[in-house]
Amino acid sequence: MIRLSKVLNAFLDENLQALHNQGLYNEIDPVEGANGPIIQVRGKNLINLSSNNYLGLATNEELKRIAKETIETYGVGAGAVRTINGTLDLHVKLEEKLAEFKGTEAAISYQSGFNCNMAAISAVMDKNDAILSDQLNHASIIDGCRLSRAKIIAYNHSDMDDLRAKAKEAKESGLYNKIMVITDGVFSMDGDIAKLPEIVEIAKEFDLITYVDDAHGSGVTGKGKGTVKHFGLEKEIDFQIGTLSKAIGVVGGYVAGKKNLIDWLRVRSRPFLFSTALPPGDVAAITAAVQMLLDSTELHDKLWENGHYLKAGLAKLGFNIGESETPITPCIIGDEKLTQEFSHRLFEEGVYAKSIVFPTVPKGTGRVRNMPTAAHTKEMLDDALAIYEKVGRELGVIQ
Repeated sequence: MIRLSKVLNAFLDENLQALHNQGLYNEIDPVEGANGPIIQVRGKNLINLSSNNYLGLATNEELKRIAKETIETYGVGAGAVRTINGTLDLHVKLEEKLAEFKGTEAAISYQSGFNCNMAAISAVMDKNDAILSDQLNHASIIDGCRLSRAKIIAYNHSDMDDLRAKAKEAKESGLYNKIMVITDGVFSMDGDIAKLPEIVEIAKEFDLITYVDDAHGSGVTGKGKGTVKHFGLEKEIDFQIGTLSKAIGVVGGYVAGKKNLIDWLRVRSRPFLFSTALPPGDVAAITAAVQMLLDSTELHDKLWENGHYLKAGLAKLGFNIGESETPITPCIIGDEKLTQEFSHRLFEEGVYAKSIVFPTVPKGTGRVRNMPTAAHTKEMLDDALAIYEKVGRELGVIQ
């Protein structure tokens, strides 16, 4: 029998039970097969509305073929960190393609989007600096800011008056060598888009470094090229961060920007220096996926068509879908326990849509987050809407 420290055991039991009691404990369901528009969980086929596989590329046949062929040539792993001999010609090609995709001078790839924020923020900012961070920024941004030891100044979500006031105060205090403003491009729980033109104007006024994490925007906004492209601000943003595991469908992350920034990250960002490089099969598949988005907007257009269709259907039924500006479609329920029950009943009826509760979203704003993809058919979405109507009326979420 494993013996835990008594104090640790008491801490774990007490706090796990508290999470269960509050409806905040998140059950993890293994998916039995590929993560497509229809998935199998516990032997049950379900319409999948919880995936971040926005464009359906995770199961794309051409990308699967490319990955297999690359593994035959290069093997399953890079074999070392990038700075020893883990940089393959494939990594160089990928980073050139990412820079083209983002309209920047250069790019650098990492093992995850989370790693990007841990790497990039702490490589540039330190205890003598300040970071202005949107209150709803992703957890990886928050952790990257903490790691840097810079002064973190949160501004109200997308409140440009609050950002300007706090930027002015920070600048005029004379306490900081550098000041950075950080925002998500698309906020993943509500689907709203950052006010980048206003942020850029404030940054110019107070000489702020600009940093956009576009994990949920790349492949989705700007005809697929992201939120910075959506606003035509490629030459105005210092850091463009992205993930390779959502719209791109594989795994990893990247930072795109000026060449001197990328050169600095290559020699000073710790996840790049001390973690083995992305596997070659993944790198080849990612490069091909990015090229697909450069060549055509077909998948992007289909994603938005399905997003509009699902949104209209849920709103017509009377669900609170918030103020989303993207295909991300929350059904905001509020009470955490009711949100969990709603998700469970959807599962029983044939829809997989996970409940999102605190700490991912503020208490009292529990929601089921729906993510239609380019791979869904109208028939799938109609079936999902019928199930939403049945469960929503049963639980009193809609009338």
